[in-house]
Amino acid sequence: QVQLVESGGGLVQPGGSLRLSCAASGFTFSGYAMSWYRQAPGKERELVAAITSLGDGTRYADSVKGRFTISRDDAKRTVSLQMNSLKLEDTAVYYCNLYGMDYWGKGTLVTVSS
Repeated sequence: QVQLVESGGGLVQPGGSLRLSCAASGFTFSGYAMSWYRQAPGKERELVAAITSLGDGTRYADSVKGRFTISRDDAKRTVSLQMNSLKLEDTAVYYCNLYGMDYWGKGTLVTVSS
């Protein structure tokens, strides 16, 4: 069965960086686009970034463009999200997702606070 396990969340000060990782299993990882979503308290879940199955195309929410970078390593079956210049409003639970499909990890909490 599909399993997605996120890691790397934590507490960071504004302006800091974090790198999230998602370990995938139970499906042919290289054949699927992957994405990261986030859900802040009291808000709907939103798409943060996505990457094509070949890794040759990406898309980002306007709010994170230029600060976040999504990448994938098919050999390790992982998709990562490098987050730089973090802001208070980036605080959320971040979820790994098979793009366009209803498969989700349990999420990892990112808290940006001074």
